[in-house]
Amino acid sequence: MGDFIKGLFGGSKPTPSKAPIVEDDFADYASAPSPSPIYNPSASSSTVASFPNSSSLPTPVPYTKWYRVWERASPSDFAAEAVIIPFIFVLAVLHIWGRRKNKRKANMWTAVHAPILDREFASVGFGVDGKARSEGGEGAVLKEKAANEFTTYTTGRQNVAFVDFKIKLLKRYNPLSLILETIISFFFESMRAPQERLEATAYAFDGREKDLVPVRSKAELDAKESRFKGLPNSGYDACVWAVVHKEQMKSLRDERYDVSLTATKDHKNLPQWASVMSESAEITEALLTKELAGAVDKAGDAFEYLIVSDQPIDKPTKLNETNPSKRITLSLRLPSSTHPTAYAPTLPLFELFIRLPDILVATAHFRPEVTRKLRTIREEEMKKLKKADEGEKAEERRLEAEKKKKEMRDTRLKGLSAEEQRKFLEKEREKGQKKQEKRMSRKA
Repeated sequence: MGDFIKGLFGGSKPTPSKAPIVEDDFADYASAPSPSPIYNPSASSSTVASFPNSSSLPTPVPYTKWYRVWERASPSDFAAEAVIIPFIFVLAVLHIWGRRKNKRKANMWTAVHAPILDREFASVGFGVDGKARSEGGEGAVLKEKAANEFTTYTTGRQNVAFVDFKIKLLKRYNPLSLILETIISFFFESMRAPQERLEATAYAFDGREKDLVPVRSKAELDAKESRFKGLPNSGYDACVWAVVHKEQMKSLRDERYDVSLTATKDHKNLPQWASVMSESAEITEALLTKELAGAVDKAGDAFEYLIVSDQPIDKPTKLNETNPSKRITLSLRLPSSTHPTAYAPTLPLFELFIRLPDILVATAHFRPEVTRKLRTIREEEMKKLKKADEGEKAEERRLEAEKKKKEMRDTRLKGLSAEEQRKFLEKEREKGQKKQEKRMSRKA
């Protein structure tokens, strides 16, 4: 107010305020000029000429390459995709081709062997009619367990309860896994090289037809008993006997417990690359016929092994695992060709395998000395298992007794005072020292 009055009467003018002091850290910002819009006369004139009412025009979008892919990208930016997409496409094609190839090969095996199975068995495969038709019947016969494994099943024959067939093929649908397994098999003997093979296992009735054949009513049970009364006994003496390709001998001894009980010998009727594994020479003379030796020779490299056994494949650890289960196992390598004539060398051996239970029932009845020897071998193995089982039970009883003794000691300590607990622990320590001194003196 005073300054105002002084101004009216010619007083001193107010001193102008000093400019604010700008610190050095913000000097660049203080001296920078404020931005001003850039005028483009050509753009404004063209806009006005195009749109008379310029007040309603939208704000122009600045030029950018983001919306133009052909300007902001080049083929070199897609180098990874150019490698990955064809690789995935090739894997997908190989997968589809491999699965179809395996199915064609399994169906070809069925078409070749279906007439034999239909002739020998009443029921073949998983079809409703129980017949393996060579035309269009493969789907009912085979069941695809995996892309490289197919199975089938037959039953309805004298002396044979049922037969399981397992076809194992290469993993053509997964070439990376196939290559890896092949490489590993070169460095580790325990890892077998990938091989296409047929594994067939026939389970014998062994005089138990009444127990194994199912019935659904009382009438079927009566009919079954009357039908089995007139049949001859289907039992035969238990034994372990095999004809093996010499390349498979070592792996079979390592993998199968039953074959490890046998002794290996060459036979004059067999080719040089095959050998006999038997518990007795009399078993070999009874089972190795000229027809069987000729079929093995004709099969050639496709033959792997033929085993007659009543012992488990895996080494038993308990007595109940030693129960005999009589069966016959055949392993054949499948040919690389899918033509039906490629199976001609193995067909005689396959037919003989189907009829081998009949041969066992007729000839596998040995002298009492041989039977006694076979029984002794099995009893010795059972004694070992029984001894090991008793040792395990004794150890369990000892641990149980120690556990109860410790519980009684803890219960007794809880009821004592502090001084009584100290005296009790001192006595325990003294007893432990005396026992240790006695052990040391016995060792000395």
